Amino acid sequence: MLSYASFIVTPKHYVLSGMGVWSIFMADSRTNSAAGPPPAFGADLHLELRGPGLRAGLTDALREAVRTGRLATGSRLPASRSLAADLGVSRTTVVDAYADLVAEGWLTARQGSGTRVATRVPEPCRAAPDAPRARSDEHRPRYGLWTGEPDLTNFPRTQWLTAARRALTAAPHDAFGYGDARGRMELRTALADYLARARGVYAGPERIVICSGFHHGLALMAQALRVRRVRAVAVEAYGLDLYRDLLRNAGLHTPPLYVDEHGARIDDLARLRGVGAVLLTPAHQYPTGVALCPERRTAAVEWARATGGLILEDDYDGEFRYDRQPVGALQGLDPERVVYFGSVSKSLAPGVRLGWMVLPEELIPEIVTAKGHGDYMTSALEQLTLAEFIASGAYDRHVRSMRLRYQRRRDELVTALRQRAPGIRVAGMAAGLQAVLELPRGTESSVVQAAARQGLAVRGLTQFGYEVADCGWRFPERDALVVNYAAPSDSAWAGALDALCRVMP
Repeated sequence: MLSYASFIVTPKHYVLSGMGVWSIFMADSRTNSAAGPPPAFGADLHLELRGPGLRAGLTDALREAVRTGRLATGSRLPASRSLAADLGVSRTTVVDAYADLVAEGWLTARQGSGTRVATRVPEPCRAAPDAPRARSDEHRPRYGLWTGEPDLTNFPRTQWLTAARRALTAAPHDAFGYGDARGRMELRTALADYLARARGVYAGPERIVICSGFHHGLALMAQALRVRRVRAVAVEAYGLDLYRDLLRNAGLHTPPLYVDEHGARIDDLARLRGVGAVLLTPAHQYPTGVALCPERRTAAVEWARATGGLILEDDYDGEFRYDRQPVGALQGLDPERVVYFGSVSKSLAPGVRLGWMVLPEELIPEIVTAKGHGDYMTSALEQLTLAEFIASGAYDRHVRSMRLRYQRRRDELVTALRQRAPGIRVAGMAAGLQAVLELPRGTESSVVQAAARQGLAVRGLTQFGYEVADCGWRFPERDALVVNYAAPSDSAWAGALDALCRVMP
């Protein structure tokens, strides 16, 4: 049995093709001798022909496809000659089947517009007499101030589409193959220029490996560390448990470093045994918002040099700073001891699924090996689009625009709290997309619950804390909310801010 493309054809099972298929062979090996491909149908459709004859089988199969919605209202069916050639049946069989369904009201046929699925009134869906309303609808928050997302309504659709068109037009043929595990050279070149200019990163294209975001990059690094027989990666005591879990699942221990107003306490690395790397967010600690002070930045690099360890730098929210001088990347102090991670998850949108690693030279082969074992995960066309987006200046313009927009949001948050909740101190707001609202001792849980009753989704600071019983010290009690003022749309922001002020103690 033969067919072009990936269709499986067995007796009395046929597939209608909309992908330019030239012919489909039937069980009796009758073939299509047409000189060219039939007109496109628009989507593949599997038909099961049952019954004593081809006409009845085809009629029943088409009727069932319309009845179940697999052929949507208004869909245009193939011309009778093309469908007959695809199925290897006579044209009369197809014409008669179409005529039967037109007479029954399933199809319509007009001169010049072909045969289409008729408009039919669907039967109303009857719910069970006492079916309860979905619980998720009842408790879905009206406003979301959870961290982790920018304002998705401001994704630069028009500019991104322009970049995509230019990139696709100029794309070489090899862009549609599997390509280099490091990623497209066009994007790595554009990133090398941008990161050196905007973040102070020492980054030649040969040092950059494209990944699908920080999570993907950290997973690759965890593999490389295990190959190097590293046993532990120190982490900041405040952060996402998602990344701690990722490292643990890779077989690595994750001892914590306490975070104060100057960032992670780097001196604590000396008391930790077996640590071969440390994961830091030096430009804007997540979620407290503090920057790693200059003395501790220097101390971190000195520790890495003295021990042969690595610093894993997550440049979280590095592009967004407001009323402070920009803090450059730690990687610039020692490119051979710092692995730099970046992405467009906050600057553009997480759904773009593009990030990058800037690697010490000795690590490049190990990461390429880890990524190349069937784990490419990054679309070449998206990479080319981002390369064009950066090279054209559209990325810089978008970041500057969003920086001003988020700064206005932050200022409105501070002003509203000063007027309506003057006892609340706001911290961690010099950069990034979130602020920390300090609460009276023992009130965090009750405020989070009150916010939920107002339809407001927000998280307490304790949810980001490292929970470990034998870390050698106790977490100081600190009640606070972590508020992502960037996430709501412009239309939802005023309501979210009002609901937040109402629940403040």
